[in-house]
Amino acid sequence: MKIVVTGGTGFVGKSLTRKLINLGHQVHTVSRSSQPLASLIDGQTHHTADLSKDELPKSLFKNSDIFFHIAAKAGVWGSYSEFYNANVIATRRVLKACKSHRISKFIYTSTPSVVFSAQSIKNGTENLAYGKTEYSAYAKSKAIAEKEVLMANCPGKFQTIALRPHLIWGKDDPHLLPRVIARHRAGKLKIVGHGNNQVDLTHIDNVTHAHICAMEAVLKNKHLGGKPYFIGQNEPVYLWHWLNELFHALELPVLRKKISFKSAFFLGSGLEKIWKLFNLSNEPPMTRFVACQLAHDHWFSNKSANLDLGYNPIKNMDCALSESIDWLKSL
Repeated sequence: MKIVVTGGTGFVGKSLTRKLINLGHQVHTVSRSSQPLASLIDGQTHHTADLSKDELPKSLFKNSDIFFHIAAKAGVWGSYSEFYNANVIATRRVLKACKSHRISKFIYTSTPSVVFSAQSIKNGTENLAYGKTEYSAYAKSKAIAEKEVLMANCPGKFQTIALRPHLIWGKDDPHLLPRVIARHRAGKLKIVGHGNNQVDLTHIDNVTHAHICAMEAVLKNKHLGGKPYFIGQNEPVYLWHWLNELFHALELPVLRKKISFKSAFFLGSGLEKIWKLFNLSNEPPMTRFVACQLAHDHWFSNKSANLDLGYNPIKNMDCALSESIDWLKSL
């Protein structure tokens, strides 16, 4: 099949592109940055475009079977307009283009942050309401985009589903663990809250597998659509205990310093005001959203993804961490 992947040069997009090509598909990727030919995989055709304003070539859609929309602006800080343009406007434009070119299957990569509530979430299901996204421009913009993707579903004509993978990590992860390790090495990391909160950390191989499962599901069932699905490991970890195990494996000191959730939350609130007042472009060391994420439980059920998509994790946490140690030591 001919398959389109936006964000195809990013962490998730690149992994999915490689997997699709290994399965024998022809993959067209789209991103804002041009890519040297030497960096492309055999079977990958790359297109450079800003999805929030550039028209995509008609040839991209011709004879295409599936459209994966992974491209997004992620992060805990930045102007709302930038998140809105990258995550909402871009999604609207690709939805419109897919409909215009009669692409019938659209798989959107969303985030559990759309149900962020500033409270702990344990074994969360898709019945959770959209949350307090005013704490995060990323979460707010992704929630708007996800709603529009799911509302665009038209049984038998245009199938749309949203995947919500949680805290993606693994080799070549450019953000999550590298940033945590760098902050610890710099002596700037503290345990936030009581330190016993559980979270899902989802390995990139499982996230990629979930996208393949979603593709196979919509191909088999033309009535499937209009729903979001949480994607996780099925084995939440005690975040700070797991990080200390990781630090030990990397021969780094065990993290013992703590800051209460209340203190971290109010610190984040104050720093957000200062950053906005002085229009600072870098990321503040703490925000309300980050304080909640680091101190609270947030893990989700894969039951719906298993029932509708046939998704189950293919790599457990112990195996994933063991495979990642050499890479993490090289950072």
